[in-house]
Amino acid sequence: MGYRDIQFEKDTVFLVGGGAGFIGSNLCEALLDMGYTVRCLDDLSTGKYENIEPFLSCERFTFIKGDIRDFETCKEATKGVDYVLQQAAWGSVPRSIEMPQLYEEVNIRGTLNMMEASRVNGVKKFVYASSSSVYGNTPTLPKKEGQEGKVISPYALTKKVDEEYGRLYKELYGLDTYGLRYFNVFGRRQDPDGMYAAVIPKFLKQLLHGEVPTINGDGRQSRDFTYIDNVIEANLRACKASSEVAGQAFNIGAGGRLFLIDIYYHLCKALGKDVEPNFGPPRKGDVRDSNADISKARELLGYDPEYDFEKGITLAIDWYKEYLQ
Repeated sequence: MGYRDIQFEKDTVFLVGGGAGFIGSNLCEALLDMGYTVRCLDDLSTGKYENIEPFLSCERFTFIKGDIRDFETCKEATKGVDYVLQQAAWGSVPRSIEMPQLYEEVNIRGTLNMMEASRVNGVKKFVYASSSSVYGNTPTLPKKEGQEGKVISPYALTKKVDEEYGRLYKELYGLDTYGLRYFNVFGRRQDPDGMYAAVIPKFLKQLLHGEVPTINGDGRQSRDFTYIDNVIEANLRACKASSEVAGQAFNIGAGGRLFLIDIYYHLCKALGKDVEPNFGPPRKGDVRDSNADISKARELLGYDPEYDFEKGITLAIDWYKEYLQ
C-alpha cells in the first residue's frame, strides 16, 4: 500500500526538523507531492541546501534556516503546525564517540526543545527519529521493543534519552509522541561522501568510480536495510496513529537480515563490477547484528513496508548511477 494512500486535511501543515537531510528532504518531497504545506527547519550543518533547492519554487514550502539548540527558533517554527516530523540530529556512531558533547547538545537538547515547542504551540502529533542503536549489546534477534541491552555509543544514548522524553511528554503533558527506531535506511539523496558515510552509497560511489571499497570487520555483520519510502510511510502512519499508543517507540525496518559482504557482492553484480573488497578493523561502537521485529509497528501504527531490499536497492542503484556519473 505504501504512504500515498494516507490522507490528511487539505490545509494540514507539517514541520520537518532536519528537512534538508537525507530522510528529511524525502519527507518534504513526499508531503509536497501529496499537496500539503511543509516547513523545513535545518541549520545545514549536515543537511544540504541542494536537497531542498527544487522545492523553493513551491508556494507551499518554507525553508527556515535555524538551529534546534535555540528554543526560540523551535517555538517560532512550530507555530500553526499540525504535525512535527523531527529528523534533525547528528548521525554516525563513530563520530559520536569522538564528539559526545556535541551529540548531547543537538540530539538530546535539540529534540527536547522541539518537543517543548510543540507542546507550547499545541501540535497534534510529534513524530521523531530514534534508532536501532538503542538495542545496544543485546545479542537477541530479531530486535524487539522491550528487549534492549546496554547502549555502546553516545549516539545510541542520545536516542535512548529522546525516547524517555517522548514517554514523559505523553504521560506528563499529553503531547502525542511517537519514536521511530530506524534500521539502516538507504535510498536517494543519502550522502556517499566523507568518512562517516553509510555503506550502501559509499560502496556505490567507489565502485562506480573504479575504487576498491573497504569493509570494516569481516563482512559477516548483518543489518536490516530499509528503503527510504518505508520510512516515509512510517512517519505518516504515526501521524494518523491512535493517541492511546503515543509515548512509545516502534521498530521501523523491512524485517529482513542481510550480511554486509552479501550486500557488497550484490552491488558489484548490479553494476557489472568484479572487484574484491579490502577489509579493515571493525568500527568502535557498532552493533554486530541487526534485524527488526516490526510486528508492533504493524499492529499499532498500521505500518506495512511496501519495499523489500531487492525492490529498494534497484531504485537506489538507478538513482546513484544518474547522480554520480
